[in-house]
Amino acid sequence: MKAKVKTSLIITTYNWKEALKLTLDSVFMQNVLPDEIIIADDGSSSDTKDMIKEYAKKSQTPIIHSWQEDKGFRLAASRNRAIAISKYEYIIIIDGDIILHPKFIDDHIRLSEKEIYLQGSRVLLNEESSKKMLENQKFERPHIFSRKFKNRINFFYSPLLAKLFYKTKTNSHNGVRGCNFSFFKSDIIKINGFNEDFNSWGREDSEFVERLFNIGVQRRNLKFRGVQYHLFHNEGKANSFNDSILNKAINEKLKWCENGIDKHLKK
Repeated sequence: MKAKVKTSLIITTYNWKEALKLTLDSVFMQNVLPDEIIIADDGSSSDTKDMIKEYAKKSQTPIIHSWQEDKGFRLAASRNRAIAISKYEYIIIIDGDIILHPKFIDDHIRLSEKEIYLQGSRVLLNEESSKKMLENQKFERPHIFSRKFKNRINFFYSPLLAKLFYKTKTNSHNGVRGCNFSFFKSDIIKINGFNEDFNSWGREDSEFVERLFNIGVQRRNLKFRGVQYHLFHNEGKANSFNDSILNKAINEKLKWCENGIDKHLKK
């Protein structure tokens, strides 16, 4: 049996403390807790800070609030700042509007592997059920035949079935989701982290993953494990500038971004 890796869970957020509460509640229901929790906050107001402080007081797992000034969409910088201060070798990144299956962290840890990044998937909750959960501050797992969610296949949890999918390695961008992926911190540093040239939604995850591919890291998909439920919200659409950054990384087989995590690392 391999030794358990030490893990930093990074949760991205921006001014949606009601959703973040549900996410944190699901973290504390895990059968295996991360070694630290870092909230990567892209400039939320003080009520989010106050809520995080309350959770930190009662948590046996350290909770660090990594906050940056609100200067528009700066998800890449927010993630880089959080990764830079993380203490542990394995990084799991989720969004702050996600509810985790109780074995989510355990699954990512158990399946972690050098030169592999794990790409999880999600169940998409509908608007009505998400609103109810946010109002009640309580997660209600939908029944398998319910109409309250999409991506029905991702609902199933089965380590046995997961083994069939986990064997496959790929370098595909299809279904890259920053709300559910994990990697070794050393691989993140090798490519200089997330590209902070992205200043609007879209393609930042795919461009990051492309540079991982270009240093020899391969993707493995978590199917039937690493299950999570995504609260409803409208998604943006990538613009042509973001597309051009991704295409440059693909066409030029880039391994490094100039505007990355190095500026946040202690010298």
